[in-house]
Amino acid sequence: MKRRALHRAVFTLAAVYNLMWGLYAAVDPQWLFRFAGMPPMNQPALFACLGMVIGVYGLLYAEVARRPEHGFALAAVGLLGKVLGPIGLALLILRGEWPAATLVLCLTNDFIWWVPFGLYLWDA
Repeated sequence: MKRRALHRAVFTLAAVYNLMWGLYAAVDPQWLFRFAGMPPMNQPALFACLGMVIGVYGLLYAEVARRPEHGFALAAVGLLGKVLGPIGLALLILRGEWPAATLVLCLTNDFIWWVPFGLYLWDA
């Protein structure tokens, strides 16, 4: 596979990032609301659950890092989530339901991964 070492490194970083983000979201599910100056969630378990889902993606990215020749479908689903998530957040912001400060969520969870995930899918 072309750029195999690069893809393994990227998906290893993505795995560690997602696992750590998921753990932090589960431990402190109100962090985004404090950061964005929003009132606390009435049901913080919902954000903790989102953290668990993102953490599980970390396990999938670890598998892509382990066997990059066989990770196309996993990476494609991951990239799809990284595109659909910001679209959903943009709708919340445009409707005035969430402040623009919540875009910080997409910077590290989504946007920075678009190019490396896309490059992997191109090479796979």
